[in-house]
Amino acid sequence: MGTEVVAAAAAGNPPDLIPAGGNVCHAVLFPFMSKGHTIPILHLARLLLRRQISLTVFTTPANRPFIATSLPAGAAASIIELPFPHDIPEISAGVESTDKLPSVDSLFPHFALATERIRPDFESALENLRPRPSFMVSDGFLWWTQDSSAKFGIPRLVFYGMSNHAGSVSRAAAVDRLLLGSESDDELISVTQFPGVKVCKSDFEEWARKPNPEGPHFDFVLKSVAASSRSYGYMMNSFYELESVFSDHLNGLGKQRYYSVGPLCLADVDEINGGKEAVLAAKLKPAWIQWLDEKLAEGKSVLYVAFGSQAEISEEQLEEIARGLEDSEVEFLWVKRKGGGGLEERVKGRGMIVGEWVDQREILGHASVGGFLSHCGWNSVMESVCAGVAMLAWPMMAEQPLNARMVAEEVKVGIRVEGSGRTGFVRRGALEKAVRELMAGEKGKEVRRNAKEYAEKAMQAMEEGSGSSWKTLNLLIDELCNKATTEN
Repeated sequence: MGTEVVAAAAAGNPPDLIPAGGNVCHAVLFPFMSKGHTIPILHLARLLLRRQISLTVFTTPANRPFIATSLPAGAAASIIELPFPHDIPEISAGVESTDKLPSVDSLFPHFALATERIRPDFESALENLRPRPSFMVSDGFLWWTQDSSAKFGIPRLVFYGMSNHAGSVSRAAAVDRLLLGSESDDELISVTQFPGVKVCKSDFEEWARKPNPEGPHFDFVLKSVAASSRSYGYMMNSFYELESVFSDHLNGLGKQRYYSVGPLCLADVDEINGGKEAVLAAKLKPAWIQWLDEKLAEGKSVLYVAFGSQAEISEEQLEEIARGLEDSEVEFLWVKRKGGGGLEERVKGRGMIVGEWVDQREILGHASVGGFLSHCGWNSVMESVCAGVAMLAWPMMAEQPLNARMVAEEVKVGIRVEGSGRTGFVRRGALEKAVRELMAGEKGKEVRRNAKEYAEKAMQAMEEGSGSSWKTLNLLIDELCNKATTEN
């Protein structure tokens, strides 16, 4: 189903999106064009399908294949492609995902602002969907979908791929103007609304530290926040037991609700538990999984290293990471976009470097993995928590510094790498020390115990019928679907 669907819908001839005998409750999902934003919404799709809700997923041509292969076969779900603008300054035609941008730092706001030009085609298709959508879940970065949903009277839930902690602390810092004081960028500041919580200016993006911010990045943030404030509520990829204080805080602010319905990466937990062995037996294991199997047989604990697909790391910093891992003498598996620089030869047998896409959840779930050196993107934090794997927190961009503080200081499932942060440069000695502490030190034992405990709580939160996240999603769906039935 391609752009011809848009033309048919606009002409008043909507495609047969809902199968014969389909469900009255119909949800629209619209993820932002980035793998890290799309994946959790596709996990949400599985939860909605299990509740007999029909889905329509909007995307663009280049992003459709990934979505199509991620949805369950035979599901009551349809995909509508919307043409992506191809004349964005400095961005090549055909680039329809932030994962493909040559520089996320400089080009992201231009890419994100340009998505608004999709709106006319989106509304043409939306107007003619049958049955009428009961609700919409769209990424917070697609701010303009709020006006579209309001135009057709469809409740919109904002999906933000971040924690309640980051949302609460960011809001408190802005409201109380904590970032405009005389403190240095790395000096700790008490967050007045949360006793015991401390942050520093460098935890926040540069525009947030200015008394009169301006520029395309700020324009984008302003649009997103303003639109979100008019939405039905927020859908959070988290669970109450992980951050109850911050969830309660957000839900006590006003009329909008923050619905914690995760960890969404556990949406297919039944499939994983029931079919994992059969799946592994039926396919050839990737080389890195075979390597992990060997380490498990040797009784070795492995540090998994991955900084996501969008962090821009200098050659100098990469060299320090390589030397720090080498000096630590631990076994490690490093998923790295650039070449190994001779490291793999120097640590032959002890370290493995992978330069291609991997199934991160499969790696984190491997019995040999004893730690995760991560940039603390929220998806990675959730996957690590669910696997019960303690983290070495090395934040680099966006809200990652706040996630790192939560990991190391609030729930204590990880250790912060000294000197790491948005503007920091980590020396090999600091990394070596942190790696040794996580994998063999007393602090490492403590955070590993905590990680195992939160993994159990995560599973309980998603347990069908009794879990906090399961019940929250059920109540939300009942509310929205009953509302739609009454109005129709």
